[in-house]
Amino acid sequence: MWHLGGPARTTARFCWSVVPIHSCSVIDPRILRTDPDRIRRSQAARGESVELVDELVAADERRRSLMATSETARAEQKALSARIPKASAEERTQLLARTKELAADVKRAQAETEAAQASFDDLMLAVGNLVIDGVPTGGEDDLYVIDSWGTPRDFAAEGFTPRDHLEIGELLGGIDMERGAKISGSRFYVLKGQVAQLEFALLQHAMAKAAQWGFTPMIVPSLVKPEAMGGTGFLGQAAEDVYHLEGDDLYLVGTSEVALAAYHGDEILPAETLPRHYVGWSSCFRREAGAYGKDTRGIFRVHWFDKAEMFVYCDPADAEAEHERLLGYEKEFIESLEIPYQVLDVASGDLGSSAARKYDCYGWLPTQNRYREITSTSNCTEFQARRLNIRTRDAEGTRPLATLNGTLCAMTRTIIMILENHQLPDGSVRIPEALRPSFGGRELLTPLS
Repeated sequence: MWHLGGPARTTARFCWSVVPIHSCSVIDPRILRTDPDRIRRSQAARGESVELVDELVAADERRRSLMATSETARAEQKALSARIPKASAEERTQLLARTKELAADVKRAQAETEAAQASFDDLMLAVGNLVIDGVPTGGEDDLYVIDSWGTPRDFAAEGFTPRDHLEIGELLGGIDMERGAKISGSRFYVLKGQVAQLEFALLQHAMAKAAQWGFTPMIVPSLVKPEAMGGTGFLGQAAEDVYHLEGDDLYLVGTSEVALAAYHGDEILPAETLPRHYVGWSSCFRREAGAYGKDTRGIFRVHWFDKAEMFVYCDPADAEAEHERLLGYEKEFIESLEIPYQVLDVASGDLGSSAARKYDCYGWLPTQNRYREITSTSNCTEFQARRLNIRTRDAEGTRPLATLNGTLCAMTRTIIMILENHQLPDGSVRIPEALRPSFGGRELLTPLS
């Protein structure tokens, strides 16, 4: 299952090719040495291998032991080499023979050290981010509602049965699934007329709100290099849902989070410039490989959609506060569209590999008589920054920073919620007041006939 802000329960084994391999640790190696039980608890909460931690501890010990052996041999080789110019002829011969032996030892030790480092990194990359204390335990079916807003309409009391979004969209002349499939295949669509205008209105509203909150608007690529996709945790098990252009070795993003995270890859951001708030706009692509037979009608689960995504770089000490702010922005945006919703604290076993905590907002879907996911916000702590080699520098030195992401507006699902929640008996749709300026003050989307 893909969450709007990222993949769920992924195991990624990838690293920036331009970064030294030891920099690819996705969690602080010091935690492994000083508090391995913390990692064990996190793995257990995720429903992932606890035994992996024992393998990591052993691999780390072997790696460090070989490094020490290699450094000792190299130091002896250097010391002997320094003696050669001043040695007698007989002693020089012995020293040269010994330095030759040491050269072979150093080469062998270096190869063993590199192999041990590669093994350690491979194991480390299989560890998910450390789950924050207080995250509820459970899996995909365990829904922990922590907040709600609005009251779903009682259509029966209003005297009519609500239409689903596709029927409304067709009445408005705004959703064409048949021609979308003709052009591109199943789970593709065409938006036109009033519904296309609705997406443009949502874009304007989302970017205006984000600017009001202090975010820098960005239009980012939908095609990214493997380093960007892997660095954010979207390869590994999640790769089956990612479109890959083999001829160019580029990936189509499933969220602009990928480009926003990689934007500062391999950079050091001065502490005084943090936090940095960006809001990116891009088209997003998902294969939905595990969604066969799910949500096949309409535009709820599709292969392509547009999305506005918030992204934050900050000091790790500020990450939890920034996460609460992102959730607050998502709630404010949904409320501005007058859509009833619930907030879920996502269970530990349903977190993506990069998320230490995640909140989802579920909007009310009248024709399904339930709430469905429309936004998601994740605190990734230092996980992505370590993979992408993004650091901050302050008076105490250089260290990884924290990254967070949050869906502001996933277009197709937001359009669905507006069409279904604000529909009228004749098939028209009341435009939320916040969007009316983009429609010249119009109050309704109206059927074509």
